[in-house]
Amino acid sequence: MAFEPKPPTIHLDPEQIAPDTFVIRSVQQALGAPLYVHINSMVIKGKEPIIIDTGTRANRTKWLSDVFSLVEPEDVRWVFVSHEDIDHIGNLEQVMTACPNATLVLDWGIAERYASAFDFPVERCRWVEHNESFDIGDRTLKVLRPPIFDSPSTHGVFDTSTGALWAVDTFAAGIPDPTMDLHELDHDEWIGGMGIGAFDGVAAWLPYVDPVKFNQAIDRVADLKPSVIASAHSPALRDTLIDQAFEQLRRLPFMEAPLPPGQSVLDEIIAATSVAPE
Repeated sequence: MAFEPKPPTIHLDPEQIAPDTFVIRSVQQALGAPLYVHINSMVIKGKEPIIIDTGTRANRTKWLSDVFSLVEPEDVRWVFVSHEDIDHIGNLEQVMTACPNATLVLDWGIAERYASAFDFPVERCRWVEHNESFDIGDRTLKVLRPPIFDSPSTHGVFDTSTGALWAVDTFAAGIPDPTMDLHELDHDEWIGGMGIGAFDGVAAWLPYVDPVKFNQAIDRVADLKPSVIASAHSPALRDTLIDQAFEQLRRLPFMEAPLPPGQSVLDEIIAATSVAPE
């Protein structure tokens, strides 16, 4: 097909961030900006393995290979979908087909909003809401609303046994080198990337929030004291970076929103990629 997405040219292997807990990593170069964007999902291998979000269509071949190198499809018992954006639900059909014993965990809003593109197997679904928990054999996962989101259906997950947090789109940050650990990245570059990720990526509503209520939303997550934070669009957050990241969230409503690339940048891209006539 002429419009089939191009597979990523940069390959990152799964990263273990906690016991039995792995981030499935993909990365793409931002169009018109010297930045790279992570597009991650997660697998917890435990007694009843769970896949958290299902990657992108463009990265389908490697994503499926990475996931099923960690867990056999027939062993997967749960598939959790944080929300219905295409970079989180890109391989849902393939996963539910390959994993016949899996229950699909989501909320009513996702099923309603995405029903025009996917025939949800309601007999294999479990609907959850914020502040509910569900058991996956050897651990309990708490469902929560992350403080940054671009869909009203967004749900994050906190593993009460390891302290690992799946923060979905919160902490999104474009970074100049996709292979770098955030501890190696210049602090200002990281903070600037979070601003771009927040305003231009997932939360254009930030200038309109009530700071008091926004801080309360941040507190509800920060008070969990996560040991490590994985999110869809950032390398993993560990150690001192966790507190720094929460503090940066609190500053976001007061930042001036960065301007995304405009038509002049698009003109340059077209000129650079056009083939001159012979």
